[in-house]
Amino acid sequence: MDLNRRRAALRAVLASVRLPDGRSLADSGRLGAMTEPAPGRVSFSIRVTAAEAEAFEPVRLAAEKAAERLPGVQKALVMLTAERSEPPKPAAAPPQLQPAKAPAKVLEGVKAVVAVASGKGGVGKSTTTISLALALRHLGLKVGVLDADIYGPSVPTLLGLTAKPQLAEDGRRLKPLEAWGIQALSVGNLVDPDTAMIWRGPMIQSAITQLIAEVDWGRLDVLLIDMPPGTGDAQLAVAQQSPLSGAVIVSTPQDLALIDARRGIAMFRRLEVPVLGVIENMSQFICPDCGGRHEIFGHGGAREEARRIGVPFLGEIPLTMALRKGADLGRPIVATEPESQVGQSLIAIAGELRLALRDKGLI
Repeated sequence: MDLNRRRAALRAVLASVRLPDGRSLADSGRLGAMTEPAPGRVSFSIRVTAAEAEAFEPVRLAAEKAAERLPGVQKALVMLTAERSEPPKPAAAPPQLQPAKAPAKVLEGVKAVVAVASGKGGVGKSTTTISLALALRHLGLKVGVLDADIYGPSVPTLLGLTAKPQLAEDGRRLKPLEAWGIQALSVGNLVDPDTAMIWRGPMIQSAITQLIAEVDWGRLDVLLIDMPPGTGDAQLAVAQQSPLSGAVIVSTPQDLALIDARRGIAMFRRLEVPVLGVIENMSQFICPDCGGRHEIFGHGGAREEARRIGVPFLGEIPLTMALRKGADLGRPIVATEPESQVGQSLIAIAGELRLALRDKGLI
């Protein structure tokens, strides 16, 4: 069945799905475009406002079941996409953090699950996640990366991944993609790259839960989860929906980044997720012409902060032109230039992380 006929058939089966106001989902004007990210799998969105999200969760589940009745469809992924149509409301009281509870079924075959987080964006967290994954592979570990940065999924670009994932042998879960010897999956591999992810609360939790539970990772020593920046709904969803073995915090040396890194560390501690260490990214810029070192964002701030709050310091990553170019081109420097100064710094940091996981008996 071609895609246009599949879309027409989907609209027909969704006519039986009712919205909270009794209208048919098919005629509501809320359906996003249907895609087929893998054979036997369809994906589409339902447009809602942020205030409607919780009430529409039963609609989302009903839509998935209806879509799976279509001939040739084994699995449907339906996401709620929020559109801001009302003026911003006053901020609610901050949520009370509860200790993270691992899901009833842990990730089968995965020995350790590590969140790579930052308190703010722009500190190079995603680049560090990929670099760390490849450095762990360089040390002989089997590694996967789950891109849970719903708002800005960059793992496909960093690894040069443009393919869509296929279904696993069980016909239910997705198989992660592979690049540079590691496995990876991102929401960026499932949706149009120009789609804006304007999600909140239940929508974020639903998408992250599906990404965690519906992927066949096979046997891994370490699964790194690239967290969204900050300490809001998305971060809480990952921490409370996945069996985290620990977390790594990425920060630049400057005070502004360290303030937010402290919040990230505090969040994980409140959730009883061990903080395995802090990484200082962009610790200094190395000039490609003269080799001179420039401390653009300061230097040593993350090391001092780790000492002050009593968590391990895993190491420093300098900023170089080669690192930046490799990230833009999908050619990570640890894979292409492991003997470079940056490559060796990352491999040393991976060694510290491996030691921390071994000390906990995880790998």
